[in-house]
Amino acid sequence: MHGRSSLRVYRDEPIRAEDLQVLLEAVLRAPTAGNMMLYSVLVIEDQATKERLSQTCDNQAFIAKAPLILVFLADYQRWFDYFHLCQVPKFCAEKGLSWREPDVGELFIALDDALIAAQTAVLAAESLGIGSCYIGDIMENYEVHRELLNLPEYTFPAAMLCLGYYPHDYQRRPRPRFAQEYIVHREGYRRLAGAELRQMFAGVEQDFPAKNRFGAANFGQLMYARKTGSAFAQEMSRSIRAALKNWQGGR
Repeated sequence: MHGRSSLRVYRDEPIRAEDLQVLLEAVLRAPTAGNMMLYSVLVIEDQATKERLSQTCDNQAFIAKAPLILVFLADYQRWFDYFHLCQVPKFCAEKGLSWREPDVGELFIALDDALIAAQTAVLAAESLGIGSCYIGDIMENYEVHRELLNLPEYTFPAAMLCLGYYPHDYQRRPRPRFAQEYIVHREGYRRLAGAELRQMFAGVEQDFPAKNRFGAANFGQLMYARKTGSAFAQEMSRSIRAALKNWQGGR
């Protein structure tokens, strides 16, 4: 865990079938709400699909070179299909219970399940000498990904992992993290004051490039321009709003 970093270059070797099976078996042991397993895992090995994902996920060429891609879906579709199979709407009408379609609460608990499963895959992969890189951009371009991956309405792509064996000569360089005192709060949230924020960001501010393509004068401005205020962040929000139309309940 302490030696892991996001891997974007992979050994030119497919993931061995036995390693993939071990990895997937580990995923199925991930903690899950109510033992409902509100997630599905898409195993992507087709080169054409990987090429397309490399374009739709912010034009990141290395995605197409990953031997294996796993997409983790928040998935309530399976349970609601089962509810209909079990005639739950009729049961509710007979018993005076309220019947409703999935709402945002169901989406969020399924997102929890999917992300727990994804991180379980990351750790299992590391134990097998397989590196990984999370791709949050799978949440963008919802309409495109829905068609590409054949996603029903009560699913949502929570995370994508690119996986491959570490190159033989790869030098691991884990990136530094913020100190525990700023991230871990005791008994309740503690909002950081100005001086503490300066202390927290002092390390990364040392590497701030005075000349940058955004014309940013400090690290905060740079990160906002690169991330929060970026075009891809706006697309992600638009995409999620589009997906949320499926998760309104009571229809």
